[in-house]
Amino acid sequence: MCTDALDSSEIEGEHLNRDSVQSSIQKELGLSTESPRASMAERGIAKMMVSLYQTISSPLTHQVLFEWHQFLMGNSHRLESIGQYRKHEEAMQIVSGPDYNRKIHFEAPPSIRVPAEMDQFIDWFERSSLTGSAPLPTLTRAGIAHLWFESIHPFEDGNGRIGRAIAEKALSQGFSKPVMTVLAKILLKKRKEYYQQLGLTSKTLDITSWLTWFANIALEAQQSTSLYIDFIIKKSIILKEAEGKINPRQEKVLLRLFNAGPDGFVGGLSAKNYMNITAAPIATTTRDLNDLVKKNILKRTGELKATRYFLNLDKT
Repeated sequence: MCTDALDSSEIEGEHLNRDSVQSSIQKELGLSTESPRASMAERGIAKMMVSLYQTISSPLTHQVLFEWHQFLMGNSHRLESIGQYRKHEEAMQIVSGPDYNRKIHFEAPPSIRVPAEMDQFIDWFERSSLTGSAPLPTLTRAGIAHLWFESIHPFEDGNGRIGRAIAEKALSQGFSKPVMTVLAKILLKKRKEYYQQLGLTSKTLDITSWLTWFANIALEAQQSTSLYIDFIIKKSIILKEAEGKINPRQEKVLLRLFNAGPDGFVGGLSAKNYMNITAAPIATTTRDLNDLVKKNILKRTGELKATRYFLNLDKT
């Protein structure tokens, strides 16, 4: 849930602190009584993700969407409409480039039409569920839902994050329970392609290519989810075995490595990385790293300045 929140925000260019988001999610789930030192954006996305996963089987309604938007944008001073659909008279355009040479990629329906468009969308979303009157295959439904919502672009801001949450809701409803996916992570990796696909589909009534692309992304996300779960299990085993055998510096670095996810540090962990994380001198760093290798927790590659360290996930 935390990874999903971080990646969905990063797609929009918003970089959040992992620890703050994770603490906020734990707070919302009642797993912690401490108030996290988190920004409004970090608390907001945490609230939305918890709401999403706690109400997977509940109907999608205008009020649910308004609540999600309030969570995300409640502290914004630049928006006219928060927790409600956009109302401004000017065109809602997706553009790029400098002011003197703007390129319009897409123009959404005018604000006055949004309530009716969303009535139609929500009605379809409920009818197309597994228990609805006109059920659709899960991947097809999730792909259409995401594209349709983004095409309406009902809010002044936050449409991408809410649209991806709707896709996650549709995917989970296909399993009749909340499912862990890394859909946002895959979309983040393919962000340019993702926006290109949305842009191309907005210019035609044929959505076949979008549905094919989205289905492949969702399947890739499912495969990556299996790898991520395996990674979490290995993390638990390694940390359990290391308990009482490593010092606080080593533990801090290990947690940073695990927080980087299955892909780990780009290019591996260097002695300089270790020193930056722990503020340890070079002699202590060398001793700590050698000890982690000796304990079979890290594996070492390269020599001299090219020496790099990686989590030894193979041993589990």
